[in-house]
Formats: sequence, C-alpha cells, structure tokens
Amino acid sequence: MKAGVVGASGYLGAELLRLLAGHEGLEAAVVQAESAAGSAIGEVCPSLAGAYPDLELGPVDCDALDGLDVVFVAVPSGSSQEVVATLHGRVGLVVDLGADFRLKDPSAYERWYGFSHSRPELLDVAAYGLVELCRPELAGASLVAAPGCYVTATCLGLAPFLQAAAVEPAGIVVDAVSGTSGAGKSPSAALHHPQVNEQVSAYQLLTHRHVPEMEQVLGAELIFTPHLVPMTRGILATCYARPTAASPVTSSKEATELLAAAYAAEPFVRVSDSLVSSGEAYGSNVAHLTARYDERTGWIVVLSAIDNLVKGGSGQAIQAANVVLGLPEAAGLPRAGLAP
Repeated sequence: MKAGVVGASGYLGAELLRLLAGHEGLEAAVVQAESAAGSAIGEVCPSLAGAYPDLELGPVDCDALDGLDVVFVAVPSGSSQEVVATLHGRVGLVVDLGADFRLKDPSAYERWYGFSHSRPELLDVAAYGLVELCRPELAGASLVAAPGCYVTATCLGLAPFLQAAAVEPAGIVVDAVSGTSGAGKSPSAALHHPQVNEQVSAYQLLTHRHVPEMEQVLGAELIFTPHLVPMTRGILATCYARPTAASPVTSSKEATELLAAAYAAEPFVRVSDSLVSSGEAYGSNVAHLTARYDERTGWIVVLSAIDNLVKGGSGQAIQAANVVLGLPEAAGLPRAGLAP
C-alpha cells in the first residue's frame, strides 16, 4: 500500500518516515514539506538518508497525493483543516496528527486553540485514534484524528479505573512531565538549551489545550499541569483519583490487577508491579503503566510512561492506520525501547 506524509520535515513527520521504513505493508511514496520542498529527505533529516536515499520532498500539493491508500498529515494544529478536508474522499484514509479533528464541539477550538473551526462537518466523521480505547469506531473510518501525547498517557492510565467505576469522575489531578520534542521542531526562546537545561518548569497552568480532549475521552473532570524537563523524548504522567464508595480497588495489588486485566490483549501496553519511567518507553510504541492504592490517604495513583513521538504521536497514528486498513496492528511498530 502507498502512503503519503504531509509535513515530513518536522519531528512527527520524520518519525513517521523512520517507522514506515520498517513497515512491510506501507511504503512512503510521496513526502511533502512546504519549507523544505526540493530537498532530499536525507538532507533535511540525515538520520533517514540510509532508508530513503532517493526520496525528495515536494511542496504541499493535494493533487500529488490523489489515490494513495493513506496520507498522514503532520502539520501544526490549525493548519491541517483545509489539507484534510481537501484530501478526504480522494485518498483511502487520512490520519491527522494535529488537533483539528479531535474535539467534537467546534466552539471548543476557539477557547482552547485560538482558532475558529472551518470544517465542523468533518468532526463527527473523524474516528478518534486511541486504538486501545476506541478500536470499534475505527472500523471503516475514512478520517482518523490521532490523539495528543499527554492525552494518550493520561487516558490509558485512568480509563480502566473510570470504566470500572473504581474512581470518582471529578477531582482527578494529573501532573505530567515531557521532553522538549513535544513542542515541535521550530526554535523558540522558551526551548533554547540554556533556558531549558538544569530546570523543571510548569507551563500553560490550567489552560493546556489537551484538557478538553482528556475530559472528552474519559468523561471526567480533571486538573492537568504539564511540566517541561531537560530531555528530548518521553512523557511520565502521574494521575491521582479518589476511589468511589463501591470501588473494587482497596490495595495496590488490586489496582495493578485492574490495569492488567483491562490491557491483557493489547500488544502496546505493558502493566508492571514496579515503578515505570519514561526511559523504558524511549523509541518504542509501548505505554508502560503501574498503579498504587495509598491506604493512608485513600487515593489511587496511576503512573503512565510513553515516548511522546511514537506512542504519543507517529507510532500511534500508524497503529490506527494499520487497524483501519486491515494490516497487522503491530506492523512497523517497535515494542522494544532503546537503552542506554
């Protein structure tokens, strides 16, 4: 099957190409990036030169993508609406890695993203691409909205507890740390190495754009605080929730067993009795989860670690595309992380 990548010169686009290079069922046939059009992909992303010695970036041109089996759109949020709308119906499947089709309420985009949605008719068409939680709705999809990275970590950790009525759906607190690649490739003063190194900083306090997406997926209310840490890849989300009066979880063993049962058949979720860290997920499409019950305070604590560019981005997009296209779900996706 033939694949296209729009926005191939960014971090997510390059990660898509890295993973597609090992995919037996999908071939990267057309790659586009307006800012780097005319350059060989190996010039823009030297790490890909060995896999794609002859692949050249073209300008963003939907006509050049006509008839492809799948097109991954990896451009900034707010910029993908028109590209996706133009491609929809002209290619077999469109997978949008941005936020433009994640939220079902078009008015939410003005509040959380600062732009008006120009294609609201496609919001109900888009299937949400968090495979482990939304696999049934991916069947027959023509448009997939790939989830946000923080959303993936948080929702994979909390969803089983909410579905089992083990925790209250209000008053949930999530603290998460992320590496700097989550902000994208464009340089900025806030991401300058001397500014980021040797410190941990919270940002977008109470206003992070992933909050409505988390609440939409979970059907819960939460407070979310993201933090930037001086590493390139990875997310570690620490989630705190109060048990319900009839919660089946009254021990750490039961908390971990609930997670393990929920994801027993999932190839890209690992549940551990031990603590998890972002390093375990580095370079892989696997989410690493664990949970504890605190007898002293009565809270349930869930830890979730992912690679934000793979399970939180390009890997997850390919996983969803595999499901929609009838390919092996694990095709092209690493389950082993990189260490050291």
